[in-house]
Amino acid sequence: MPGKVLDIERAATLIREGGMVVFPAKCLYGLAVDAFNPQAVSRIFKVKQRPPSNPILVLISEVSWLGQLVARIPLTAQAIMEHFWPGDVTLVFEAGADLPGVLTAATGKIGVRLPQHPVARALVKAVGLPVTGTSANISGEAGCHRIDELNSRVLQNVDMVLDAGTLKGGKGSTVVDVTQFPPRVLRRGAISEDEILQCVSGIH
Repeated sequence: MPGKVLDIERAATLIREGGMVVFPAKCLYGLAVDAFNPQAVSRIFKVKQRPPSNPILVLISEVSWLGQLVARIPLTAQAIMEHFWPGDVTLVFEAGADLPGVLTAATGKIGVRLPQHPVARALVKAVGLPVTGTSANISGEAGCHRIDELNSRVLQNVDMVLDAGTLKGGKGSTVVDVTQFPPRVLRRGAISEDEILQCVSGIH
């Protein structure tokens, strides 16, 4: 079975030790490192050839991790999380003061999601820390639904691959900035802007 328990535990150990793992998210394969490890996060930027001004989102296993990642949790964010997590919404919060600057790209904000894919969810839980959730591709190139689509540069620079077969693709998560009111949709995805606004309509 792809992503079996033994593989997930081994991948989690590698991540805790500063390694980088390819893992399945809902639509595409992603790159996971310890989000609190600046050297590991910097390695992602190097492998992806990602501009340093482009922040990386974080995956968490439980909502309680937000306390170590964000400065505050607005009521609008609470409502969106209750309706749509785990899964299809990435929320952009004010970043906590102790986060590595390389992770937030010095924007003062951090994107966070509770993942939906069972392997991704199990991996983050096994790591016991927030991990990065950026796509496993070279910046500017298409994301990968199958392991055999991965760019050779990515494959050569990761420590392990969790192969869960062909992912279903489709729309990614909707990215919502909850640092302002009303929240602003930064990227349209699986959840529509109307659904987001309806969810927070009774909040003042």
